[in-house]
Formats: sequence, C-alpha cells, structure tokens
Amino acid sequence: MKKSPLFLLICGGLLAFIIVMGFIAVSFKEEDKPKVVVVLKTGSSQYWKMVEMGARKAFKDFGIDGKVVASNSEFAELENKQLSILKTALAQNPDALVVASIAPFSSIPILEEYSKKNIPVLTVDTDIGWSKQAAFIGTDNYVLGKKSAELLTSMLQSGDRVVILGGRTNNPVMIDRIKGAEESFEAAGIEVALVHHDVGEAQLAKAAMETILKRTPDINGVFASNDEMALGALKALEEQGKQIPVVGTDGIIDIVKLVKEGKMSAAIAQNTYDMGYISVEQALKAIEKKPVEKRIDVGIDIITKENAKERMVYWEEILGKP
Repeated sequence: MKKSPLFLLICGGLLAFIIVMGFIAVSFKEEDKPKVVVVLKTGSSQYWKMVEMGARKAFKDFGIDGKVVASNSEFAELENKQLSILKTALAQNPDALVVASIAPFSSIPILEEYSKKNIPVLTVDTDIGWSKQAAFIGTDNYVLGKKSAELLTSMLQSGDRVVILGGRTNNPVMIDRIKGAEESFEAAGIEVALVHHDVGEAQLAKAAMETILKRTPDINGVFASNDEMALGALKALEEQGKQIPVVGTDGIIDIVKLVKEGKMSAAIAQNTYDMGYISVEQALKAIEKKPVEKRIDVGIDIITKENAKERMVYWEEILGKP
C-alpha cells in the first residue's frame, strides 16, 4: 500500500528525533565521566611506562575520561616542560590531577591554582610535602634507599668503598634515597668514596661512571638512585672490563632480565604499576567526596634469580606480550 506524504514525514521526523536523542544521550554520558589528568616526570623510561599502564587500566576499570601526559625532553629540560604541561592541564579544568613532580618547589605555585579551583591534587612517586595534596601514593624513599644499600652491602665487605649516583640535588626522592643509603653504608662500615649528582638517566650515568673510574678506580660497588642510572653504570663497567656489583632502586624490566640471566645477583623493585592504578582510584574517590587515604605505600620487593622469571611473566601479562 502506498504511504501518504504525511505518514512518511512523521516517520522521518521520529527517526531524526531518535537519532538526535541517542546522540545527546551518548554525548551526555561521555561528558558525565570524571576527568582525571595524570602528569608524569617523563614518558620515555620503563619506570614511568609501568606507572602509565597502571593509570590507564584504572581509567578503564572505573569509567574515567583519563589522560596521561609526560615530556620526552632531555633530562635538563624536563622541569620546565612539566611546569608547562601543568599549566596546560589546569586550563582544561580536570576533575582531579595526579602528578609526579620533578621540582616540588617550582610546581607548588601552579598546584595552588588547582586548589583555588577546588581540583583535588594527588601526588604519585614523589611526596612534595604540600599541605593541600589530597594523597600521596608511592614508596617510602628513605626505606627504599636503605634497603637497596643493604642489598649492596650484602655483596661487599666492611671497609669497601662505594660510589653513589644521584639525580637533582633538590629532588626529595633522591635526597631521601641517598640519606637512607648513606646510613646503611655507615652502619655496615662501608665508605662512600663519592656522591655524584645530576645523572638521572642512563647516558649521563654512563659518562659519569667513566669519569669516576678514571679518578677513583679502587671502588667496590655502585649505588644508583634509579635503575636508568644503574644501567648506565653497568654499561660503563662492562666496557672497561670491570666487575663490581651495582644496585638500583626500581625493578624495571631490563634490570629484572639481568637478574634472571644471572648477570646481577639481585635487585630492588618498586610496585610502579600499582602506583599508577591506585593513584587514579584514589583520585576518583576525591572527586566523589569519599574518604581518601592520605598516604599509601605500595611496598618494596627484592628480586632474585628465583623469582625474577615470575616477575617477568607478570610484566609481560600487563604489557600484553606473548
């Protein structure tokens, strides 16, 4: 039967109405999602990739419109780049911010602007000691430095000499780790021959280690304040045919592989994936005005040849590798 023009017009109008209402419903649903921005120190290291993976899993699990932002700039440029990222994120009016601050003293004035807008700020990895932060999620870096140094001293003898590689002198993470390490070395009768700062990444650490070996060849071990530095130090030692123990503090995949292969006897590992996941979980609680734990310690693991394979399987599952 032939349909009248009026009938067709009504049907067409109803169809258009349904499509428009569906579009509005979807748009509203997307707009209704809580928005969380996670600002990390850098996007180029394994350590921060693991934090990012944890955050992204939490975005998915909790229905969050989330964004992870980090700079891939050179080590010396990271501070200014992060400050710029924080300003840009502020202009986007997120519901919460999670930040791993590179330079706390420089970032606090910008974070104060978030506070003025009633945007909760949570810190991950680095506790900046800011009274207005909603929570800190990470590792007790003093304990981490202490435990890492204890692991190194277990491979040494009283009277041996070690070198400490550190990052920025104004970085509270590095300050706490080195303080813990120095106390452990002193208690074990280990001499700290040199503390070398501003070597926060592998290439800088490698160059620094080459210089150290020329000037202070009689060292017995290296404490690196992060695993990127540990890898740089190991590379320099390998090229010069020198075998002394090196201990880092992070437990990134490359370090765990070396333990698994027997090229390192043991390593310290932080639970970086958990940092990312829990920080986003707590950010959602802050947005919803629910109680937030002010300080969450994700703990420290010791990686040995016995459990390194299990750790590798864990990371491969997270990364989706066969």
